Amino acid sequence: MNKQTDTTDELMVITSNDSGKSSASQAGWTLLFGAWAIALAASLGALFIGEVLGQEPCNLCWYQRIAMFPLALMLGLACLYNDFSIRRYALPLAIAGGAVALWHTLLYVGLISEAIVPCSVTGPSCTDANMTIFGAIPLPMISLASFIVIALLLSRIPTMTKRVNKQ
Repeated sequence: MNKQTDTTDELMVITSNDSGKSSASQAGWTLLFGAWAIALAASLGALFIGEVLGQEPCNLCWYQRIAMFPLALMLGLACLYNDFSIRRYALPLAIAGGAVALWHTLLYVGLISEAIVPCSVTGPSCTDANMTIFGAIPLPMISLASFIVIALLLSRIPTMTKRVNKQ
């Protein structure tokens, strides 16, 4: 009887440890999926604005696309394979895209006194009413918000590695 009790206790410990890993894994997958959904929506939105609406992006918009398009692909594959280590590669890309989006937003609102270089009378302009959503939210700010949320979600993904204490 004593062996049976020991075996049952071990099974309960294993079960509780597995459910803890499962809970962390589920939380990580949810965060990863959220980051992918935002990256996918931002990428499809940029393609819609450029290809369907025919609005040519400025240089800063292109740099933001260079960061966002691979994020949609990388995070989608990470969701498919349940790969939380993608954070190591995707987070720097989200931060870099966010930095460009922050610069673009500061130029847009006029906190940086330099004119938006690629936005000119003859080329694409980020300053007209066509570059806003619902006539109020400018695209550079939406891009910045997307990069910030993706970076926050990625930074919250739990790491699945165990640390060994050296004594």
